[in-house]
Amino acid sequence: MERILVVEDDLRMRELVTGLLQKQGYSVKACAEGKRALISLKEEDFDLVVTDLKMPDLDGIDVLAFSKETSPTRPVVVITGYGTIETAVRAMKLGAFDYMQKPFDPDELLMLVKRALEFNRLFSPGLMLSPRFEESMQADFVGTNKSIVELKKMIEIIAPLDATVLVQGETGTGKELVAKLIHKLSSRNAEKFLPVNCGAFAEPLIESEFFGHEKGSFTGAAGMKKGLFEAAHKGAIFLDEINNSSQGFQIKLLRVLQEGIFTRVGGLEPISVDVRVIAASNADLVREAAEGRFRKDLFYRLNVISLTIPPLRERRDDIPLLAHYFLRKYNRKFSKEVKNFRPEALEALVSYQWPGNVRELENNIARALIVEPGEEIALKSLPAEMKGRKGLEVEGSSSVSIEEMEKTLIEMTLKGNGGQKARTAQALGISVSTLWRKLKKYSLA
Repeated sequence: MERILVVEDDLRMRELVTGLLQKQGYSVKACAEGKRALISLKEEDFDLVVTDLKMPDLDGIDVLAFSKETSPTRPVVVITGYGTIETAVRAMKLGAFDYMQKPFDPDELLMLVKRALEFNRLFSPGLMLSPRFEESMQADFVGTNKSIVELKKMIEIIAPLDATVLVQGETGTGKELVAKLIHKLSSRNAEKFLPVNCGAFAEPLIESEFFGHEKGSFTGAAGMKKGLFEAAHKGAIFLDEINNSSQGFQIKLLRVLQEGIFTRVGGLEPISVDVRVIAASNADLVREAAEGRFRKDLFYRLNVISLTIPPLRERRDDIPLLAHYFLRKYNRKFSKEVKNFRPEALEALVSYQWPGNVRELENNIARALIVEPGEEIALKSLPAEMKGRKGLEVEGSSSVSIEEMEKTLIEMTLKGNGGQKARTAQALGISVSTLWRKLKKYSLA
C-alpha cells in the first residue's frame, strides 16, 4: 500500500484531502505543522508528499526542500491558495512534481496524485525492473493523461473480441504498441504477431509477399513460398501504413477480410486462413476514402473497431513522465547516471510541438543523455530546435512569442465554447485546473 504524507494547517482542508485519499485505498499520515512533517519525513518512508504552501511555522517550500534532501526522487505536490502562484512556480523550479490551486476539483487532485505515484513507481532508484516488467512497459503506454487512460480501457474491452481493429494516429504516436497490446490481451497471444509496413513493398512483389507463390509462377520462383497471411495463421497481422497500400492490394485484402481465403500467385486452390487483422494509418482514412485514395469498401471492413491515439502535443502533462522513463531506460543502456532534467530543459521539452511525437521524444532523450557531461540534462544538451523557442514565425505576421500564441489560442477556444471552462479545457487537451492557472496568468479570468 502506497503511503502519502499530507501537510496542511487548516483542519477542514486536512480532513478533506486525507479522507479523499483514504477512500482510494492509500495509507495517509496527516500533519498540521511543517515542523512535524519534517520529523515524519526523517523517521518514516513515504511515496508522495502533498503539502500546503502557506503555513504559520515552516511553509511548503521548506517541506519540499527537506523531502528532496531525504529522498531526491520522491514527488511532492504543492497545494496553493489564491495569490501565491509565484511561490508555486518557485516550488516547481525547486523540484515540485506539480501544484494545484484552491479551490480544486477532488477528481483533479486524485488524477494528479495518481500521476505522481506512477512517476514514483517507475523512477524510484531502488526499483529493480524485472525483464517481465520491462517487456510489459515496452508493450504498453507510459502515461496518465485522461485520453491515454481511456484508450487503455478501450483496448482492454476490445482485445478479447477477435474483431478487426483500425488504429489511427500521427507518425510516432505508438500505433504498433497499441497493436501489440491488443494481441497480448487477446486469446491469440500464444500465436504469432507479424508487423508489416504496407508501404515498404514494391507493387510487383506485394501479392507474393502477402499471399505467397507457387513454384514457377514467375521468373525466379524456384520453389513454393508461403506468404505473410499463412505465416500468421491463428495469430495476428499488423498492417502498418495501410493508407500507403496500392489499390490492387486493397482489393485482394478485402477478399481475405470478407471470406478468409486467398490463392497463392500461380496457384489454383483457395487457402483458408484464420488471422486477426489490426491495421494502422497515419492519415485520416475517412478523408482518404472520400477523396478516392482508399477503397471505401475496405475502409468499412477495417473500421469495425476504431482507436485514435492523440498526438503528444495534446497530452503535454505526460511529457515529464515519458521523459524520465526514457532517461532511466537509456541510463541503463549506455551505463550512465544522469539523474534528472534541469528546470529549463524540462520546460523546453514540454513546450516543444513534437511533430514526431513519442518516438521523437525518445530519440532526443537518448541523444541528450549521450552528450550530457553532468548529472542533469541541461538545455544545451537538447537539439537546437528546442532551444530559444521564444519566438515562432507565423505566416503573414511578424515573430510572436509562444506565450502570445498560447494566450490567443485560449481566448479563441474559450469564446468558441461560450465561456464554458470544462469544454474549453477538454478542447485544449488540458485539465480544468491548468486552464484556470493560464487564465489567471494571462489576466483572462
